[in-house]
Amino acid sequence: MEYVIVIVALCAVALIVGGVTLLRRPVRRRRPPVPPAERPPAEQHGATAVDEAEAAAPTIERAPPTEAAPPPPTVEIEQPPPGAGRLVRLRARLARSQSAFGKTLLGLLSRDTLDDDAWEEIEDTLITADMGAAVARQVTDDLRTRVQVLGTRSPEEVRALLKEELVKQIGADLDRSLRTEPHGTRPAVLMVVGVNGTGKTTTCGKLGRVLVGDGNTVLLGAADTFRAAAADQLETWGSRVGAQVVRKDEGADPASVAFDAVKQGIDTKVDVVIIDTAGRLHTKTGLMDELGKVKRVVEKQAEVDEVLLVLDATTGQNGMQQARVFAEVVNITGVVLTKLDGTAKGGIVVQVQRELGVPVKLVGLGEGPDDLAPFEPEAFVDAILGD
Repeated sequence: MEYVIVIVALCAVALIVGGVTLLRRPVRRRRPPVPPAERPPAEQHGATAVDEAEAAAPTIERAPPTEAAPPPPTVEIEQPPPGAGRLVRLRARLARSQSAFGKTLLGLLSRDTLDDDAWEEIEDTLITADMGAAVARQVTDDLRTRVQVLGTRSPEEVRALLKEELVKQIGADLDRSLRTEPHGTRPAVLMVVGVNGTGKTTTCGKLGRVLVGDGNTVLLGAADTFRAAAADQLETWGSRVGAQVVRKDEGADPASVAFDAVKQGIDTKVDVVIIDTAGRLHTKTGLMDELGKVKRVVEKQAEVDEVLLVLDATTGQNGMQQARVFAEVVNITGVVLTKLDGTAKGGIVVQVQRELGVPVKLVGLGEGPDDLAPFEPEAFVDAILGD
């Protein structure tokens, strides 16, 4: 019992001593909270040292996610106008270049007195228009005879006489149609030949537009493999009207390109295949070998319906020299005269037909895509005479 009393007494003493100690401890005042704007960076929102390091690190801009390349733009297929009536629509361009020629002739024929000097001037005017000396002399003689028979010459009569004579010399009765009808399951094949620089490849593209405008399906063969730009040009022309294009690498065999073009034309059942050939006038022998090979290879699959020679109307006698070389090399069936709106020498139409014995079938009258037109003698003469 004594032990219990002693333990209780000790506990009581311990409680008294602890209470006195607590009463003597000073009371600590609580400081007001610091506003967020005034806190040091490490204290804001409970930031740690790691947060401070991340805040001090430079900001790295991340590239946006790579997007897939947009699809190439769709080329809108154009519907060119038909070939019929194109020359009438483009007659104003002819009139601008040929009107001086026609007005000079009409003025000379309308003189009160037509003596030998006047007729000589008429002949000279025809010669300077690239009609050729022999043709100019014949036209002058025929006109002189008719004027003497008629006696009186009103402006209307003079104009009618001149128109009749020019149309006769140009050849209104010549067949100027293009043979573009397919042969059963085989397409019509047109070879286009000529010297580079005459507008040969561009003519192929424009001719394709004429044929598409007339309701044909067309394939273009880029057999001028000596110029990569020629194949590129054809692809541009073809994409506009939905025409297929067959091409190979630069320097490939032209005959193989022509062969593949005709084969694909047969497989895809197109109406017309147009083959653009090389225009190098290196030597007559080389040219003959090359064009002859292209034609022979093509004819293993389909008949060549047209061989069209492209001539630059502004080159005059130089163009005629080129025409003679090609005529000796390959059987030309028709002529395409380009840049006829850029020369006053419309008489070249008559001269080239006389020299080659084939008709002018198409004429180029500008740089627009639809400026190639089937040649119509009467519309051409009307433009010359300012009708």
